[in-house]
Amino acid sequence: MALITLPMSRFYSSGLQTCRILTCLRKYFSPYNKKGRKIMCHGYFSLQQEQFRVYFHHAYCKKHQSEKGSKLYPVGGSLLFQTAAWDRFEKNNGHVDDQRFYKELNTFTSSEQVLKYVSTLETLSDTMAAAALYRVSEVEQEEGGQKIPKTVLENEIFRALCFQFEYESTNLSDTGLVTALQALTGLHVETQSNLLVSLVTECQNRLQQGHMTIHNLCILGECMIKLQNPNCAMLKEIILQLQGKKLQECTPEEIVAIYTLLQAAFGEVVQHQDFLDQLNNLSISLVYKFSPKITSQILDALVTLNQTRAFPLVVKLCIHSVKFVSHFTSEELGRVLEGFIYFGYTDKFFTQALEQRVSTYCLTMHPESISKVMQYCSKKLILSKPIFDAVAESFVYQAEIFSPVQVSQLIIPFGKLNYLPPNAPLFFRKLENTIRTHFKYFPPQTLLNLLHSCTLIGRHPVNYMAKLFSPYFLQKLQAQELNLNRSSLAQLTQLYLTMVLECPFYKGPKLLPQYQVKSFLIPPYLLETPMDLQLYKTVTVGLIDLLKAKIYFASKVSTPYCYTVDIEIKLDEEGFVVPFTSDEDVYKRLALCIDDPKRFCLNSHNLLGKEAIKQRHLQLLGYEVIQIPFHEVEVLQSRCELVKYLKKKLFPHSYRFH
Repeated sequence: MALITLPMSRFYSSGLQTCRILTCLRKYFSPYNKKGRKIMCHGYFSLQQEQFRVYFHHAYCKKHQSEKGSKLYPVGGSLLFQTAAWDRFEKNNGHVDDQRFYKELNTFTSSEQVLKYVSTLETLSDTMAAAALYRVSEVEQEEGGQKIPKTVLENEIFRALCFQFEYESTNLSDTGLVTALQALTGLHVETQSNLLVSLVTECQNRLQQGHMTIHNLCILGECMIKLQNPNCAMLKEIILQLQGKKLQECTPEEIVAIYTLLQAAFGEVVQHQDFLDQLNNLSISLVYKFSPKITSQILDALVTLNQTRAFPLVVKLCIHSVKFVSHFTSEELGRVLEGFIYFGYTDKFFTQALEQRVSTYCLTMHPESISKVMQYCSKKLILSKPIFDAVAESFVYQAEIFSPVQVSQLIIPFGKLNYLPPNAPLFFRKLENTIRTHFKYFPPQTLLNLLHSCTLIGRHPVNYMAKLFSPYFLQKLQAQELNLNRSSLAQLTQLYLTMVLECPFYKGPKLLPQYQVKSFLIPPYLLETPMDLQLYKTVTVGLIDLLKAKIYFASKVSTPYCYTVDIEIKLDEEGFVVPFTSDEDVYKRLALCIDDPKRFCLNSHNLLGKEAIKQRHLQLLGYEVIQIPFHEVEVLQSRCELVKYLKKKLFPHSYRFH
């Protein structure tokens, strides 16, 4: 293993004491040594740093002095790899063991802390040095930087490490080599710099030898994707070598490394589905060993790679994730929830664990995590009152931490699942204030979805209807979607119908006819749920027995108000049932809603919001709405019981028909 010998320097506020290596470097690269500066100042970074490059080229000093026959500076004053002096450095008091080094490294939260810590060490292995660079890369990415900050570029230790990796690349271990490349790639080092070219060239040589481990191959593959493209020759060779490895001997860490690489090389995966199938089948037997982080990473990779054929693995991962719900980080929980959503999986034990976590920690959870939890509930139609109540309370107290899109993701499930939280007045007052304050920041489609969901539970955004129906908003909506889809038009139509039926005091602009739909039942964007065929047949059999003929009721009746009535029965003024073909003497209309499980929240008797607003509007349009839910029909034991049930529903007192 290669070692780096570092100067025993300390950082003082006065800055008088500096690294001895830099003193040596300044001697050889003084302002008067213009020739040396001209030859060696070839940049690594695309940023402006001409005045700093001179301090790194100690390798050139080594070469220059060797040619002159001069004696090199002693080890204590250099930053050169000492491959033959391992034992001596291991005994040195300044040496730090690996475990302690990595533990210390992970506690630092800034590049300055990392580099200052490295400067206090006398010896450092190449893997440690690479890990230090990688930690610098990590903290800079966490701060959202796209380029290396000037403070890092000016740091003498950082420069010395970079130049050491360039000129001693052939002496590096495989792990040190690929980790250094990974770190510098994350720091957005100039692709054509001598530093990266040297490292990539050495990686290519090592790859051709075919002795790299799975972990190092995966790191190298991810670097190649960032530096070149997913179709580069090196990546193809890496995947080919991975296929030749004995996957049965892989550790969970190696398994997730392969998944992460294939996830990054998504375009190439189509050609290697057989390899993925083999990996998926192997992973099933290793799930019990997976940590929370690995579980979330593999689920995330399976989503990206569209591995619907790996459903047995998905199910096992989802079941395994139940015990980790309280241990997942916000990012990990988001990945797991995305996996549940994407693969359409639900688990009552997972939901219970999620309820416990959200109800306990909702006020301290990351906004993105809260919105992802609500997306999961919305997508799977899970009406969890503990979760919804906790989220409503959190929104009232800290609405400002949510972005406009996150606000929409939080609110829409309340309307979709037809649920009003206990603090509904405060909740919707806070929502109204949020929309008013940040109205211009809401994307048009997001705002439409949000306001439409409010109408589903009878919270009508009257104050915003004029803006919603204005040509300006409709043009913005059309520009965002390129062409208004039927879903948006149906939402606009239902909003306008709500204003007409439930808010007659609204006197603002009307929705122009060209933006209105004729039916809410036309796919693929439905604001009504089609009838379940089996439940419909059961009910019609009972109606025929009750009314003695099929002519006395009609099915799937379209109304002038966009809704479709499942079954309609007409009565005259005296209460007689008249044939559905008759349009005269019709005094009353019965609208039978044949509600199968798809019209309710999951494992619940709570109607969905779109079904609740439909029944509410049908009543306002003059229908007597009679709900026939599946759970009442399923318990009936015979045809006779069905007829009695329908008679009691339709004619609770008496019935007559012509």
